[in-house]
Amino acid sequence: MFRNLVMSDILSFFSDQKKSSADIEAALLDMKSNDLPWATGKVFAYVYEPAPDAYALIKKAYMLFLTENGLDPTAFSSLLKMEQEVIGTAIQLLNGDDKSAGNFTFGGTESIILAIKTARDFARDKYPEKTKPNIVLPVTAHAAFFKACHYLCVEAKIIPVNEETFTPSMTDYENAIDENTLMLVGSSPSYAHGVIDPIEEIAALAKSKNLLCHVDACVGGMYLPFAKALGYDIPNFDFSVEGVTSISMDFHKYGYTAKGASCILHKDRALRKYQIYTCSEWSGYSLVNPTVMSSKTGGSLAACWANLSFLGFDGFRTIVEETQGAKTKVADAIQKNKHLKLLGNPVMNMIAFGSNSIDLFALAAKMKEKGWYIQLQFKHGISPTNIHLSINQANVPHIDAFISDLTEIVEDLANSETHTALPFPQEFLDSLTPEMVNQLKESLGVADGEAPVDLTLINRILDAASPATRDMILKEFVNGLFR
Repeated sequence: MFRNLVMSDILSFFSDQKKSSADIEAALLDMKSNDLPWATGKVFAYVYEPAPDAYALIKKAYMLFLTENGLDPTAFSSLLKMEQEVIGTAIQLLNGDDKSAGNFTFGGTESIILAIKTARDFARDKYPEKTKPNIVLPVTAHAAFFKACHYLCVEAKIIPVNEETFTPSMTDYENAIDENTLMLVGSSPSYAHGVIDPIEEIAALAKSKNLLCHVDACVGGMYLPFAKALGYDIPNFDFSVEGVTSISMDFHKYGYTAKGASCILHKDRALRKYQIYTCSEWSGYSLVNPTVMSSKTGGSLAACWANLSFLGFDGFRTIVEETQGAKTKVADAIQKNKHLKLLGNPVMNMIAFGSNSIDLFALAAKMKEKGWYIQLQFKHGISPTNIHLSINQANVPHIDAFISDLTEIVEDLANSETHTALPFPQEFLDSLTPEMVNQLKESLGVADGEAPVDLTLINRILDAASPATRDMILKEFVNGLFR
């Protein structure tokens, strides 16, 4: 087998004979059977499921442009046209003007990386004295900002948030600004609690200090404009706010299109040029990349273009009307339940709730037994251990059943008065090393190369650990998970 090749078992799925397409498809479907059952409409994270007619069109559009390469817009003019129209739609939704510009990206993280690269390179050009660049952002900002800062050697100066509203204070922003600050960041909304930061005040402060201001609207950008059109009290957060210089917005969340589909938008095209990377210092073609990725399928852009065209403004407004109604039902049920506490003041269809009387890990596990997937969020600072719900279109028909099961299980847990203790004392947890974590894997049901079926115990340990220990455990786990 594999004559003249030295092969390890890493590639053991190869065989001497070609497998039939039917066998391959069967194998893929078998593997898929163990995945999160997103098509049930009972999943409140990870997947933003479109209606069947939109889903069929998205798949068809994606496959039509699967092979087209977004590397060179002069070679594939269809992709250039679609990107111009998709970005034009985003700019219109977020109240930009004819000076505004942007690019299609493959995810919110890429959009955020580009926002910080733009700020860094703009400062290198205009303010070379800023030799130790930093950005100021609340602790509720998405982890993608911390990742981007890590990649780009920019310091993330983190400020706290109010323990009731989960929003930052302007005093803390102002106190964090120094001579090396490039940009202030606010969320609309933050993912964890669905809370909108005071964007108008943040942008005004940024402008007064001659700083850039980025709004992370990855989850809100394709939702809040339609909620506002329906009459909901949505604070101003977009380019209508003086001082906002860039916005990140995902299409693959509440735009209900195929992953990955996001965008980075700039108030002024003159700023966007700092986002672009070029390289002619090599022996091949001159490289010019507006985004992080070079070669990339045109499929996700085509799917996005098709879905925006198919649903239109009225289609998205109808979806938002339905999901806002579902959100109100769930929020009301949580607020009426003496064992649960709604965190912050979520204005859109993202909710987080905690509890002082029941075990949330047990709640998540028992809800999973009934077919519901709800996302646990670990405690950090003033944010307690909580459960996050991203309510999407597919969840709407199941909301009454969800509330019924949630209420019943919460009551059962409250009456049982049982809380599962950690299997280790806190002192042991605080002293964990990478070597100890690897020794404990088997007892925790973790095998290298396999995802554990039950994460309850692992989640309890991660929740009790400090952020640094949590990061170390996760790094060891994922390092063993992938080949």
